[in-house]
Amino acid sequence: MQTKRTAVINRRAQKTPTKLPASLSLVPRAVKLNPIASSGPPPSFDRHPLLRKLSVGKSSQEYNADESVFSQGDAADAVFFVQSGKVKLTVVSTHGKEAVVAILPVGSFFGEGCLSGQPLRLATATATTDCVITRLDKATVIRVLHDEPKFSEMFLTYILARNARVEEDLVDQLFNSSEKRLARLLLLMANFGKEGRPEPVIAKISQETLAEMVGTTRSRVSFFMNKFRKLGFIEYNGDLKVHNSLLNVVLHDNPGLRR
Repeated sequence: MQTKRTAVINRRAQKTPTKLPASLSLVPRAVKLNPIASSGPPPSFDRHPLLRKLSVGKSSQEYNADESVFSQGDAADAVFFVQSGKVKLTVVSTHGKEAVVAILPVGSFFGEGCLSGQPLRLATATATTDCVITRLDKATVIRVLHDEPKFSEMFLTYILARNARVEEDLVDQLFNSSEKRLARLLLLMANFGKEGRPEPVIAKISQETLAEMVGTTRSRVSFFMNKFRKLGFIEYNGDLKVHNSLLNVVLHDNPGLRR
């Protein structure tokens, strides 16, 4: 009797597929990046109280949309923090070609290259909306990094996360089509894959800026945006609303999605 029961249990075990943990996923041999990178500082440490405690080496200033914070080639002598609004980083080549490096949301640091000995700014920082930005002198940041372990840990985590994002953006440029690059950018801007809930409605951004960030032409961006809208991946009437179904473009090499 015991033998028959054991045989039944063994047969059931053979029919039941083994479910892998969510952390174990099959990765194809081809180069593949994390489609929606999780970047930014950990939410467990609030840096605002620390910044408010600083009495010297700190100043805050309001910027209007399209107003420059610093320009490429300026002296690099401070780190900046976005208290409100968004900031765009752009670079211009010697031939006058401009490219958007990043759009930085609230809670972002920028200009930290001065801490590694960078004498001049390698990019131009421009407010894309009305902003409040805190400027921290280089010496002040170095002192806080030495004296405040929690701030040092948070700052290091933030920089490493952003460096990882830059590497993924580079891989994206090298190996993915312009259609996938645009889809990934829209999902990142809508906060998909990051900590916290997605914010599917994206602040107004021009197709020219999207084209500069993706590395393609405005006409191609316009074509793909119309295509995403027809497929129901986005709603695009002035404001831009992104649906999580847009992940299909990034995660799957579906011939039906291509032109």
